[in-house]
Parts: sequence; C-alpha cells; structure tokens
Amino acid sequence: MAYHKSSKKRIRSTETKRAANRYQARTARNSVKNLRNTSDKEEAKKELPKVVSLLDKLAKKNIIHKNKASNLKSKLTKSVNAK
Repeated sequence: MAYHKSSKKRIRSTETKRAANRYQARTARNSVKNLRNTSDKEEAKKELPKVVSLLDKLAKKNIIHKNKASNLKSKLTKSVNAK
C-alpha cells in the first residue's frame, strides 16, 4: 500500500490514464476490424483515411507503437485496394 501522498495521486492518475488508453485502443481495433470486414470498395476507400488518422494519433500518443501503426496502415491499404 502506498504511504506517500504523491504516490497515492500517481496511482489514481495512472488508473485514469489506463482506462482512457484502453478505450482508445479498443476503438481503434474495432475500426480496423470494421474496415477489414467491409465488402463495398467505395465505402472502404471513404473509411480508410479516418482509420489511418486514428492510428496516427494513437501512435503519436504512444498508445500503440509507431511501427504497429505503420504495419496496420500498410495492411489496410493493401486490403482496401484488393477489394
């Protein structure tokens, strides 16, 4: 158990940040999954920039690694172009 006032505050802030990060990462995973499962090419082309932007933002905030974001963007672009 934490004794110092600052360590108690750090625990509270860490839990809050963790919840926000998990929500954003989950939203991104759902967006990627929905884009992959889209069968309409025009709709997929319209959604791709939004998903790419979302991945870039998460990588910028270090919620996901920048290389993971890059790999996802590359695979999604290939997937959309192949439809």
